[in-house]
Amino acid sequence: MRLSQAYLTSALVSTTIAANSWIVPGSPWMSTSNTKIDAHGGQVVLRGDTFYWIGQAASHNVQPYLYTSKDLLNWEPANNPQNSIEWMWRPKIAKPNGQFWIYGQVDRRVQALVSSQMVGGYSKSGNSVLLPPSSYSYSDTGMFQDDDGTWYLLTSADHNEVQVNRINADGSIGERVNRLAKGAYEAPGIVKVDGIYYLIVSGKTGWRSNPNKMFWTDKLVGGSWNGPSNVAPEDQKTYNSQNTFELTVKGSQRTTYIYMGDSWDSKGGPDSNYVWLPMNVNTGSKSVTLQYYPQWKIDPATGVVSTPQNKKRYEAADADIKGNAALTACEGCISKRSVHKIDSSSQITFRNVTAAGGRQWVQFHYNVNDRNRGDAHVYVNDDPLPLNISNLNHRAGYHHVVPVELDLKEGSENTITFGGVGSSDFEMHLESIEVVWD
Repeated sequence: MRLSQAYLTSALVSTTIAANSWIVPGSPWMSTSNTKIDAHGGQVVLRGDTFYWIGQAASHNVQPYLYTSKDLLNWEPANNPQNSIEWMWRPKIAKPNGQFWIYGQVDRRVQALVSSQMVGGYSKSGNSVLLPPSSYSYSDTGMFQDDDGTWYLLTSADHNEVQVNRINADGSIGERVNRLAKGAYEAPGIVKVDGIYYLIVSGKTGWRSNPNKMFWTDKLVGGSWNGPSNVAPEDQKTYNSQNTFELTVKGSQRTTYIYMGDSWDSKGGPDSNYVWLPMNVNTGSKSVTLQYYPQWKIDPATGVVSTPQNKKRYEAADADIKGNAALTACEGCISKRSVHKIDSSSQITFRNVTAAGGRQWVQFHYNVNDRNRGDAHVYVNDDPLPLNISNLNHRAGYHHVVPVELDLKEGSENTITFGGVGSSDFEMHLESIEVVWD
């Protein structure tokens, strides 16, 4: 190999940024200002034809940050809601009266900010308070608005209760109308479909992902919760994410429900990314299932979800193979062949790869025997530095299809080399790469 693991770089492959074309779970999501979107533990609300995404900025002392978008793909940084607020976790927006309110957790108490406008002009609304009843301290914050316009603050606490409190017309936190006390859960969010309330929560495992659960009730005020059930396969740990909000997009052709999740780094810091996915809500079976797509987008006007259809595929079996890697039969592969036993001494080089020029998505179809024992990386053309795929997409090693954005030359003169660095028992299995042209 040309470089040891110590030289693997996670640097972006280009200093320019084009408009986003896809939502890519686990990949860094860039704003229109060529900065990484920093709005974790967040919420998206729609006013008019504009979506507003608020969340905590991990890179700025956990301040609330706000972004705006027309298409749910390209997000423009807006005026920060309140720069003097620090360490406000999971901020959420509500509009219980003629003003806009932000509620977030500061020192396990509720701190409210209020403004006459959605963007900018926020100031503290009194001191932080404990939740009623019984001086309830908490950690995570969620938000839900019912069909009648009533807003509800969702919280979780150390004594393992998820609590639902009504937000009063004056913006204060009112009475508790429901609670869930069926285990150690946090990160609450609610979506309502056909009269059923679906509550999604995660387990309490710090920054480590876990299988998020769903409970349901047909009566939010005073009703009992049924469940739990999984929203994704147990071993996927909610696709390496934690719930933060459920967004409903009502289009002209269909209503689509979107799971918003955070893919945290080990400390909940600025290296954290996002996992957004459409949800299948079955009111007959009372189930919620995340629909996993490596790349997808939604048309907010119609509510229709689409995935890349125009891709050019390059088989690993047809590439140049060096090292201990070996060609093998693969019944589940399109070409019935693949390359396995790719270790630290192996390289798979794809030549004559055609691209449009500039930043372009490339899907790597590969598996690893244990992602904790090593990393996949890629060399592009004559760049002497390898790119660590795990740093370009948190789904690397967790999912068979991993899209990463690479800087490619126009035409068919591109060379992409796939390899890995890890322990002596680390190895990978590569089926193909696909260059996305949509």
